[in-house]
Amino acid sequence: MLASEKRSLFRFLAIYLGSTFLLFFIASIIFYNHQKDNIIDTQQDELKVESNHIIQKLRKLHHQFKTPLIYPYKKPYYSAIYNSNKEYIYGSFKPSLILWDREFYIDNNSIFYIQKVEPYYLGASYLIITQKIRYDEIVTLQKNLIIFLLIAGLFFTSLGIFLSKLFIAPMRDAMRRVNRFIEDTTHELNTPISTILTNIELIETLYDCDAQEEMRRIEIASKTLSRIYDDLTYLKLNHNYHRVVEAIDIKELLEERLLYFHSMIEAKSIELDKSIEDITINMDKNDALRLIDNLLSNAIKYNQKNGKIVIKLSQNHLSIYDSGIGIKEEDLTKIVKRFSRANNSEGGFGIGLDIVGQVVKEYNFEFYIDSIYQNGTEVKIVW
Repeated sequence: MLASEKRSLFRFLAIYLGSTFLLFFIASIIFYNHQKDNIIDTQQDELKVESNHIIQKLRKLHHQFKTPLIYPYKKPYYSAIYNSNKEYIYGSFKPSLILWDREFYIDNNSIFYIQKVEPYYLGASYLIITQKIRYDEIVTLQKNLIIFLLIAGLFFTSLGIFLSKLFIAPMRDAMRRVNRFIEDTTHELNTPISTILTNIELIETLYDCDAQEEMRRIEIASKTLSRIYDDLTYLKLNHNYHRVVEAIDIKELLEERLLYFHSMIEAKSIELDKSIEDITINMDKNDALRLIDNLLSNAIKYNQKNGKIVIKLSQNHLSIYDSGIGIKEEDLTKIVKRFSRANNSEGGFGIGLDIVGQVVKEYNFEFYIDSIYQNGTEVKIVW
């Protein structure tokens, strides 16, 4: 799966699952609170029923007075009676907190119910009854809700993955067609480009040709096509490319590529200033070629007529400066993305710096671009 496909997949999943889980979480909280209130309401109703039973027993005791009085008591309920002055008379418990202005209240994990006794039985004006809140029912509700959320989470995650694959399928198909087109195009381009370059070299070597300027233009155009071919091939194969990491003489390779680009540099009358040290780096030669070629190509392409290129190669970095058109500050972050270009006046596909970024990432190098618009650009690779 390509990086762009992965990004699209993860973004879709993040939005879909995030919104789904948020809605389910809110709905679950509402449902939990509703069911919890129902459990509490049920226990309150039980207190009302038991309270009426106690009042009926108090009425019987009041009319059939005999000693000793046996106060009605049945577990798990505890009750107490108070007179009209809200003074304690008798009961199976004596509450520490009484909220006389409420009918129901909760204190210390217990539900309390206050009922007025009319008419007075045994001098009682108020009956207070309580029972412990049955948290086992609430805990069972919590467990069931968590199980439901886990099952729903697995279901919607699976559904999200399935939908996301459907979502990126058109993009994947389009990318596959583009890659096939690039592959076919580069394959068809390779033979004529190689033929042109080979024959130009033969003509320059074996014959005296009066059309030197025309031959140089053909050579520059052919090398440009060749470089585009190499870049497109690299992009196509990069994910499945088998790298052969070996000691590469960067100075020798850099000199070789400068010779390759000599015609293009000469065509723009660019002054070349080199400060190159001997250095060897362990990396794949094809990666090193793509890195150097794209940096040199950009320095030439976006340079001015009679401009300047400064190349510095030291033990810890390679920097290439050109006195060209520069890059606007707001474009510095986007030009390293594939198919992005800060300037449309020059040719190109916007893939050069993307390739440079891939190589830098592959070898854990560091990549810096320092540019002033209309006043040149310096690209530095640090290893």
